[in-house]
Amino acid sequence: MTSLTQQSGDLFAMLPAIDAAANARLHDRLVARAERADVLDVAYRTIDTSVGRLLLAATSRGLVRVAYACEGHERVLAEIAARVSPRILKATWRLDAATREIDEYLAGDRRRFDLPLDFSLSRGFRRDVLKLLRRIAYGRTASYASIAAAAHSPRAVRAVGTACATNPLPLVVPCHRVVRSDGTIGQYAGGAGVKKMLLAMEGAPASR
Repeated sequence: MTSLTQQSGDLFAMLPAIDAAANARLHDRLVARAERADVLDVAYRTIDTSVGRLLLAATSRGLVRVAYACEGHERVLAEIAARVSPRILKATWRLDAATREIDEYLAGDRRRFDLPLDFSLSRGFRRDVLKLLRRIAYGRTASYASIAAAAHSPRAVRAVGTACATNPLPLVVPCHRVVRSDGTIGQYAGGAGVKKMLLAMEGAPASR
């Protein structure tokens, strides 16, 4: 007599193997339908780069998040879902331009980004600081104190540091170009080693 376990085993053995290509096609159809129905608020993808795997996310307004692997991509996606929209799907083509420009930058072939940006994840003083950071030229650095002064809040040096530390768009909004007044490198979302590498690649003044 055939046991239930054997029957179940035979039944599952008869099921077709999961076809990764078919799953990818179904996913693409789902994303396309979401786009047509205007219910895809946030698209994301991951890319492998010389600074590790990056998570990129964009809304219809522009790039909203760039995250290093050490930030925890699942945690970042959960934050985006909570703060921007839960209607989020992996949709690589919406991020083709961002992928290309980041690749060009890391290869040393691009000095400024031409991407539309969405600052939904920053508000108030922090958003003001991020807009000032975009003015720091390739190959240059600025101190936290000078950014505070430019923001008309010279005593807000620590707040500038917090704005840099919570920058949702590292690389594209160049918080890595902000260093301490004594020349030490300061902290960075991707780690001090990555910050030093980026500054060296740009030919910025050496920092300790």
